Amino acid sequence: MAGVEKILVRMRSNPRGVFFDDLVKVCEEFFGPPRQTGSSHMVFRMPWPGDPRVNIQNGRGIAKPYQVRQVLAAIDRLKGEGR
Repeated sequence: MAGVEKILVRMRSNPRGVFFDDLVKVCEEFFGPPRQTGSSHMVFRMPWPGDPRVNIQNGRGIAKPYQVRQVLAAIDRLKGEGR
Protein backbone atom coordinates (compact mmCIF):
# COMPACT_ATOMS: atom_id res chain seq x y z
CA MET A 1 0.00 0.00 0.00
CA ALA A 2 3.05 2.26 -0.02
CA GLY A 3 2.28 3.30 -3.58
CA VAL A 4 -1.27 4.28 -2.63
CA GLU A 5 -0.01 6.25 0.38
CA LYS A 6 2.38 8.21 -1.86
CA ILE A 7 -0.48 8.98 -4.24
CA LEU A 8 -2.61 10.17 -1.29
CA VAL A 9 0.14 12.57 -0.20
CA ARG A 10 0.32 14.00 -3.73
CA MET A 11 -3.49 14.22 -3.91
CA ARG A 12 -3.62 16.23 -0.70
CA SER A 13 -0.83 18.58 -1.75
CA ASN A 14 -2.19 19.26 -5.26
CA PRO A 15 -5.67 18.00 -6.25
CA ARG A 16 -5.21 19.48 -9.73
CA GLY A 17 -2.22 17.37 -10.74
CA VAL A 18 -3.56 13.85 -10.11
CA PHE A 19 -3.51 11.28 -12.88
CA PHE A 20 -6.84 9.55 -13.42
CA ASP A 21 -5.24 6.09 -13.21
CA ASP A 22 -3.76 7.01 -9.81
CA LEU A 23 -7.18 8.12 -8.56
CA VAL A 24 -8.69 4.83 -9.75
CA LYS A 25 -5.96 2.90 -7.90
CA VAL A 26 -6.71 4.78 -4.67
CA CYS A 27 -10.47 4.31 -5.04
CA GLU A 28 -10.10 0.58 -5.68
CA GLU A 29 -7.84 0.24 -2.63
CA PHE A 30 -10.30 1.95 -0.27
CA PHE A 31 -13.71 1.27 -1.83
CA GLY A 32 -13.27 -1.93 -3.84
CA PRO A 33 -14.09 -2.42 -7.51
CA PRO A 34 -16.24 0.20 -9.23
CA ARG A 35 -19.97 -0.40 -9.45
CA GLN A 36 -20.08 1.06 -12.94
CA THR A 37 -17.48 0.98 -15.69
CA GLY A 38 -17.51 1.08 -19.45
CA SER A 39 -18.70 4.65 -19.75
CA SER A 40 -16.97 7.96 -19.20
CA HIS A 41 -17.59 7.64 -15.44
CA MET A 42 -16.55 5.14 -12.78
CA VAL A 43 -18.83 4.87 -9.75
CA PHE A 44 -17.60 3.50 -6.42
CA ARG A 45 -19.90 2.53 -3.55
CA MET A 46 -19.43 3.88 -0.06
CA PRO A 47 -20.17 1.80 3.06
CA TRP A 48 -22.52 4.34 4.67
CA PRO A 49 -26.23 5.04 4.03
CA GLY A 50 -27.60 7.97 2.08
CA ASP A 51 -26.16 8.72 -1.33
CA PRO A 52 -23.27 6.28 -1.00
CA ARG A 53 -21.14 6.75 -4.06
CA VAL A 54 -18.11 8.51 -5.45
CA ASN A 55 -18.23 9.29 -9.14
CA ILE A 56 -15.00 9.94 -11.05
CA GLN A 57 -14.33 10.64 -14.69
CA ASN A 58 -11.28 10.86 -16.89
CA GLY A 59 -10.45 14.36 -18.08
CA ARG A 60 -7.83 13.53 -20.74
CA GLY A 61 -5.70 11.50 -18.35
CA ILE A 62 -6.04 13.90 -15.42
CA ALA A 63 -8.60 13.54 -12.64
CA LYS A 64 -10.97 16.43 -12.08
CA PRO A 65 -9.89 18.39 -8.96
CA TYR A 66 -13.34 18.51 -7.35
CA GLN A 67 -13.59 14.73 -7.69
CA VAL A 68 -10.16 14.30 -6.08
CA ARG A 69 -11.40 16.39 -3.14
CA GLN A 70 -14.57 14.25 -2.91
CA VAL A 71 -12.48 11.07 -2.83
CA LEU A 72 -10.23 12.52 -0.12
CA ALA A 73 -13.27 13.51 1.97
CA ALA A 74 -14.71 9.99 1.59
CA ILE A 75 -11.39 8.42 2.61
CA ASP A 76 -11.16 10.71 5.65
CA ARG A 77 -14.69 9.75 6.65
CA LEU A 78 -13.91 6.07 6.13
CA LYS A 79 -10.76 6.30 8.26
CA GLY A 80 -12.67 8.25 10.91
CA GLU A 81 -15.17 5.41 11.20
CA GLY A 82 -12.30 2.98 11.74
CA ARG A 83 -12.79 0.86 8.63
